[in-house]
Amino acid sequence: MTATLAPAARLYDPRLRAMTVGSVALVSLLAFEALAVGTAMPTVARALDGLGLYALAFGGSFAAGVLAMVLSGIWCDARGPRAPMWGGVGLFVVGLLVAGSADAMGTLVVGRAVQGFGSGLLSVALYVVVGQAYPEQLRRRVFAAFAAAWVIPSLVGPAVAGLIVEHLGWRWVFLAVPVVALPAVLLVESGLRTLARPTPAGPPAGAAARIGWAAGAGVSAALLHHGGQQRGVPAVILVVVALTGLGVCAPRLLPAGFLRAARGLPTVVGLRGLAAAAFAGAEVVIPLMLSRQRGFSPTAAGLVLTVGALSWSVGSWLQGRLPPPRSSATLPRLGLACVAAGTATVTLAVWPAVPVAVGVAGWAVAGLGMGLAYPSLSVLTLALSAPDEQGRNSSSLQLADSLFTATVLALTGAVLAAGTTPGPAGYAGTLAVAVGCALLGAVLAGRVVPGRVRAA
Repeated sequence: MTATLAPAARLYDPRLRAMTVGSVALVSLLAFEALAVGTAMPTVARALDGLGLYALAFGGSFAAGVLAMVLSGIWCDARGPRAPMWGGVGLFVVGLLVAGSADAMGTLVVGRAVQGFGSGLLSVALYVVVGQAYPEQLRRRVFAAFAAAWVIPSLVGPAVAGLIVEHLGWRWVFLAVPVVALPAVLLVESGLRTLARPTPAGPPAGAAARIGWAAGAGVSAALLHHGGQQRGVPAVILVVVALTGLGVCAPRLLPAGFLRAARGLPTVVGLRGLAAAAFAGAEVVIPLMLSRQRGFSPTAAGLVLTVGALSWSVGSWLQGRLPPPRSSATLPRLGLACVAAGTATVTLAVWPAVPVAVGVAGWAVAGLGMGLAYPSLSVLTLALSAPDEQGRNSSSLQLADSLFTATVLALTGAVLAAGTTPGPAGYAGTLAVAVGCALLGAVLAGRVVPGRVRAA
């Protein structure tokens, strides 16, 4: 059996402080690397003469991460989160070292895949750590801290990565992170030692099949990512094949009843995917729209995205300190409604007669909504999970996040690339998809409350 630390009143209680600091540091490292690599990769591709493998450097990492999330869930449920956490950090560091020392683009792609696999193992293990080590009343604050751990990297990560590439060389974008990763995981380890070790168990029934479906979903997602960057008939073929693969594989990795939005966990997982897809789908369109339609510089357009990141942090902070609502559906519904309303307001900025300030305010509302919804859905996942299912359900939550986002981003890229120059209709259409995802989530939010079990 897995024990939980004695109840603590504060997130940074002496019994939890080291674990909290270490966990937040690891999340920050994952966030920084995810954002910094995007900044460095154009330089890397030129330096290694590897433009032909550019998309695979991202798609391979993503596919490996999808497979690792499923493996981590199985591993955590069978043996606890300690081994997957250490394995994840180890592979994350090895992948960074391989990528940072690569002398050919193919080697870098391999390093990125190993890094992505480690990230997938680690991200799920950290969720299980929260479920096992923190009392329920503090979990909303833990996930708020995780959300905040993304804010600083999102604000300064690309700029810092640019400075590193310019002054130290692109290799240090990869090689600098391992220096911080080991101390961070040691802080988490100090808390895990206080937990009773679970009785080792074998993999659950169907684990091998689940791993196979995960591999299929990962390959399909990578193919979708690649297809979304192509044009013409090849792009259509790749996207159709990839969507078919995801349609076959993904439902088998998510909770039973997911497709029909069954009450409880299936809907919680679905809402996480819809929220992620809505926000990411709008986030990739906004800078392009502002630069092409309103004449914004890249820096000015980036500052608009910063507003959303900051308001996300504010929303996360608020949900962690508000009294528990009477219904577990309240925060997800309110958050997704804010995302829908805010993104719809951003759409108005497509037309020159609407002040850009209106769109900026809308994006702030959307970010606030994500801050309210995201951590609350993470908390609900753990609340609806038996101790020996926290790994599987945490992996399902993050798989929905990744796969929904990959699908919407690929389709958005395909729509925007369909014409020579995207126009107002194209921007409005892609933003309308994001609004629709958020609205659907707000409508379904009441179903996060489990149905009553009928008496036999």
